[in-house]
Amino acid sequence: MAKGITQEQVNAAADALVTAGERPTVEKIRAQLGTGSPNTVLRMLETWRGALAERLNQVLSLPDLPAEVGQAFTECWRLAMVHANTAARSSLSQEQNALLAAQTSLTQERKIYENAVASAQEFAKIADQARDIAETRLLDLQRLVEQQANQLAELTQQRDGLQARMNQLVDSLETHKRDAATEREAQVAHIRAIEDRAHAEIDRAREEAKSLQATLRQKEREASTAASRLEAALASTRAAERLATEHGARAKALEQQLTRMDGLPAALLATQQSLQASLERETLLQTKLDQLARNITSRPRSAGGKKKRQGVSRTS
Repeated sequence: MAKGITQEQVNAAADALVTAGERPTVEKIRAQLGTGSPNTVLRMLETWRGALAERLNQVLSLPDLPAEVGQAFTECWRLAMVHANTAARSSLSQEQNALLAAQTSLTQERKIYENAVASAQEFAKIADQARDIAETRLLDLQRLVEQQANQLAELTQQRDGLQARMNQLVDSLETHKRDAATEREAQVAHIRAIEDRAHAEIDRAREEAKSLQATLRQKEREASTAASRLEAALASTRAAERLATEHGARAKALEQQLTRMDGLPAALLATQQSLQASLERETLLQTKLDQLARNITSRPRSAGGKKKRQGVSRTS
């Protein structure tokens, strides 16, 4: 129902329509007023039509006219009223039909609205259930998030511990690397020193072997004429034997030391082989010296110089 509409507004609108030569209807009055429900406007329009006859009687009353004229005006008024009533009934019937159609439409709309409300209520019920499920899942997710946060904190703590341990291991590894590098440099320097000493010993052995060979030749040349110098040669031979023994012991010790070391370069192996060859040459030289000493000792002193020299030559 419209609010604020009055009988005076409906009367004024109906009068304006009659003045404009139009028949006042519910729709035209509502269109002119811009508000009002059809039932309210229809009821007020009936009130206006009921008051219209009285207004016309007051306007059309002519007391000074003759009776025949008055009857004619009365007949005209009656016909006008009949026509007006017929038109009003026709309009009322149309308006009632329109109202019935509107009520039917409203009833359909109401049913649609009720169906929509029922659907909305069902959807609301489903939404409530979904909300309850979502809230339950949310609680589960919150608990899961809290558990994961606790696990993350534990993992973070473990990671920090492992990181600290890794830093300690890295520091220890760097220290071991530096120590290993220092030790490796020391071993390299020691090996080089051993190589130098080995080369020096080999060179000295070679020089001593050369010297012994020269001495041997000299002794061979002097053996035929200098039997008295045999003891000196024997002494030199014994000295050479002791020196060879010392060199042999040194070479064996050096060989054992080189064998205990891992990762020696090829130069050390070559040095070891050269030292072994020198030892073999010294052993052969010692054998020759022993053989020469035995030959000199067993040879008669009265033999000729030429024969002695031949013996020495064969021995050499």
